[in-house]
Formats: sequence, structure tokens, C-alpha cells
Amino acid sequence: MTGAAPRSPHEPSRPPRWRPVRARGHVIGAYGLLFLTALLFLVFSLALPGTFPTLDNVSSILFNQSVPAILALGATVPIATGRFDLSIGYGLGLAHVMVLHLMVAGGWPWPAACLAVVAGGGLVGVCNGLLVEFARINSFIATLGTGTVMYGITGWITGGARIVPGPGGLPPAFTDLYDATFLGLPLPAFYVLALAVLLWLLLERLPLGRYLYVIGSNPRAADLVGIPTRRYGVYAFTASGLVVGFAGVLLAAQQELGNPSVGMDYLLPAFVGALLGSTAIRPGRANAAGTLVAVAVLAIGLAGIQQLGADFWVTPLFDGGTLLLAVGLAGYAARRRLRAATTDGRPAPTTGEGPPRNP
Repeated sequence: MTGAAPRSPHEPSRPPRWRPVRARGHVIGAYGLLFLTALLFLVFSLALPGTFPTLDNVSSILFNQSVPAILALGATVPIATGRFDLSIGYGLGLAHVMVLHLMVAGGWPWPAACLAVVAGGGLVGVCNGLLVEFARINSFIATLGTGTVMYGITGWITGGARIVPGPGGLPPAFTDLYDATFLGLPLPAFYVLALAVLLWLLLERLPLGRYLYVIGSNPRAADLVGIPTRRYGVYAFTASGLVVGFAGVLLAAQQELGNPSVGMDYLLPAFVGALLGSTAIRPGRANAAGTLVAVAVLAIGLAGIQQLGADFWVTPLFDGGTLLLAVGLAGYAARRRLRAATTDGRPAPTTGEGPPRNP
């Protein structure tokens, strides 16, 4: 029996075997959801060859999913700091009602009404940020409280009834904010793309985004290096509020009437998209590109299921199941990053309110 020959000290060291495995795991983790999106589209195209792989169907998906996608992108920013904004669903309902109330009952010009509602969304975000960062109220409780207040204001404005425009309807320029097309595709899809690019630049390329990620990863370390964590936390909630106000304007242009109870229908899909997106492209951290991919896979999945003739209860079942899967995957990605940081000798991220933690 012979043993292995001792390695010469001059022999170049070989890379550890686990590195290729780890690299493959990183690729699968980062782009697996993107592959799943393409796979779902292929499967439904084969199952529904006459209706699914058509421009009309793609336009319909983009048209229907633009508001949830914008809301998911808005929810992504507080999640990057380890906070949750549960008021976005209530804020969406109040924003779209306020636009129509100002235009129909107040006689405001539509540009002024839209700008006022977007600014109001930003103000709500500032209030959420102050409650969370300076009053030190847990983000779940603070935003749930402000959301409930907004739901009450929505009922006070509408009296529990729908706001219906007069016989002349709404200005065509206002409804074109949602109904118009550009390059053959719905205009709202370009809003989503522009917002995703803006948030990607903000989070990935600007110091502000890096500060938000550091705060979300390790708030104590952020304090020690001199980052004003409370101020940047308020910025994150303000950005979320502005996006919610914009989504409310688009929802009003889409529905062309004010429904006081419609906002909550968008809360769960938005969080599913944001949390599931934290497992893609940049696994373990909330990111705009990942959110966009997550919204795409959810939209294609729902559209395919519905076109196959699924019952009405399948949609909430799909959303709830996907949310549980998203939270589980986000937690797994965070633990994986924690193990990788420990193995590499880097400081381990601390835990906070939200499941996705950042490097």
C-alpha cells in the first residue's frame, strides 16, 4: 500500500474544490428566477399556443401588472434598510381616491391633482420614517397604524361609496397616462422600466444606496462609521411614499373611478414581488432588478394559470404560497451570505426587522 506523494513546496497550489460548486450555486441563486421566468413562458406557450405567445397577451400582462410592479419597487427601498412599509396598500387606495376627489369634487386641473397626490405620498412617507426612526416604533406597527389612519381618511372622503366622474368623464390626457401605448406596448410598462432603472442607479451606484444597504445589513456598524442611520431611514420611507403616490395616480387613470377598498388588493402582491426579488440577481439583498424579475415570474405564472381556466380562489392561493416561498428563500439567502462571510473572515451581518439582510 502506497501513500500519496508529498506535494513539493514549489508546486503551485490548486484552487479548492468547493469554489466551482460555490460559483455554480451563486449563478443558480442569482439567475435561477430569471431562468424560471423564461421556463414558465415556454411552458404556457406550449400549453396555450394560440393565445399565450402573442403580442396581445404580452400587452395585457404588462397593462395589468404595471401598478403592482410599481408598488413592489416602492416596497423594495425600505426593505433594503431592513424595514417594512405595510401602509403602501392603504396609501395606494387613498392616493387614487384623492386624485379623483380633487378632480371631480374639487374641480382641480388634473396635473395639479396628480402633483398634489404624489407630494402627499411623500409626506406620508416622511411621517412613517419619523415614527420608525425617531419615535423608535417597530416598522410593522408604525406603518400598520398610519395605514389604518389612511384607510379611515379614505372612508371619510368617499363615505364608503365610489367616486364616479360626471357625464363628461375624465380628461383624455389624464386617462392616457395609463391607456396610451408607446412602440406598440402599454405606456405604463415604460414607467415600470424607468422606475426600476432609477432605483437601480440609486441603490447600486450612488452613495445613498450603499448607505441604505449598510444600514440594512448592520445598523450598529453604520452608526459607528458615522452614517446618520435615522436620516437615511426617513429617506427610504419618503421614497416609498412618493412611489405609492405615483402608483395611486396611475391606478386612478386605469380604473377611472374611485374605489375606497381597492388598495389592499395590491399589498400582498407588492410584498411578494419585493421579497421574492431579494432572492434574485443580488441574492440576500433587496434590489430593483430582482424585484422586476420577481414581478415578471408572478405575472406570467398568474396569467398562465388564469388562461388555463383556474378558479377565482387560485390567485390568492398562488400569492400567499409564493409569499411563504419568498420569505423562506430570502431567509435561506441571508443565512447563506452569513456562512460565506464567516468562512471568508468578513464581519457577519447582524439581524434586524426584515428577513433580507445585506452585505
